[in-house]
Amino acid sequence: MFDKRTIAASLRTEAAKREFHLLYGGTERTAAEQADRYEALLTTYAEHFGCEGEAPAFFSSPGRTEIVGNHTDHNNGLVLAAAVTLDTLAAAAPTGDGIITLYSQGYDKPFVVDTRDLEKKEAEKNTTDALIRGVCRKLHDMGYAIGGFNAAVTSRVLSGSGLSSSAAFEVLLVCILDGLYNGSILDGVTRAKISQWVENNYFGKPSGLMDQSACSIGGLVGIDFKHADPKIGTYSFDFAARGFSLVVLATNSSHDDLTDEYAAIPREMRAVAEALGGKVLRDVKVEQLLERLPEVRQKTSDRAVLRALHYYDENERVRAMYTALENGDLDAFLDNVIRSGESSWKLLQNLYVGGSTEQSLALACALSERMLRGSGAWRVHGGGFAGTILAFVPHYKLAAYVEKMNAVFGAGACTVLDIRPVGAKKVEL
Repeated sequence: MFDKRTIAASLRTEAAKREFHLLYGGTERTAAEQADRYEALLTTYAEHFGCEGEAPAFFSSPGRTEIVGNHTDHNNGLVLAAAVTLDTLAAAAPTGDGIITLYSQGYDKPFVVDTRDLEKKEAEKNTTDALIRGVCRKLHDMGYAIGGFNAAVTSRVLSGSGLSSSAAFEVLLVCILDGLYNGSILDGVTRAKISQWVENNYFGKPSGLMDQSACSIGGLVGIDFKHADPKIGTYSFDFAARGFSLVVLATNSSHDDLTDEYAAIPREMRAVAEALGGKVLRDVKVEQLLERLPEVRQKTSDRAVLRALHYYDENERVRAMYTALENGDLDAFLDNVIRSGESSWKLLQNLYVGGSTEQSLALACALSERMLRGSGAWRVHGGGFAGTILAFVPHYKLAAYVEKMNAVFGAGACTVLDIRPVGAKKVEL
């Protein structure tokens, strides 16, 4: 039996404050708020499972933001992503029966998976059960220990926020099983690849590796998708110390019925590549496209050509961002964020659906430019057409920016973030 009061007290120690500062940044107030949040999750755990058995440990997996590299990964391009200071959090303890029972905030019933049955279930496709079972299967096949556990989970990486709640959860599952049964020995890249395999093979979504890498590794993560085994690099930059916050602005526009719009982007880019004798744009040079432009226009479309030009330009911007981070050049970094957003708007054309009067992302970017020109940066965030934008806002303009955008797009539209320097981990108290 464990004592809730002892665990609760450990959340208020200096060691806990240091850990919370690492994971969430902020001030003494931030640490106190996180201690309250952890204690509430502990109470939820006890309500579901009681206080018998081993005391639960806490595991945290961050959301991620795409910094630059808009719609490049599906054509084997380059991206720059980052872990953020919003996370999916679990209180979890091992069980001896091989059964995983997981209660997640917002769901009435638990997810229950027997780790003695790891075969893929077609009926579980696109479900949380598939993710749990798939993680167990992959870890088992790689020779790592697995077993049952009880868990209560809460998340501030909200679904639909553009911060990749699904990848945060997948990486969290790997982190829990690694922590409870293997002594937390897996490195961030391995955790990310396990998560991607599970999403591809058990959940049934053909995702890349960007989201899982950022959530698992932490900090700023550069990924080159040229080869089947992507090259991953890490970067560090303290935006808060340089006087900036990241703001994700949800425009409260709907992603419904946008599947065809999203699918058209990689399809058109690949059509250009095929017209030039490649499979994806990484297989051919921009000079080839420009030299054979009349022919490619006839075989594809003007929009396809524009989207291909965005791809080539965006890869160069990603390289420039890597250099800016290495040199600590904030001005160059912000300039390339803006250029990326302008390219997405003009060439990629994913700020709104053609012919639609619903143009909330474009409006958000236009307002951001008026408020931040010369002092910050802004761009579409993620897939586009609806959803969110990302802004780098100087601290002295933050309150005014949030107030204005919340007034236009609704209370709570702005979420203020920072880069989290570490990825998914067992929380040390």
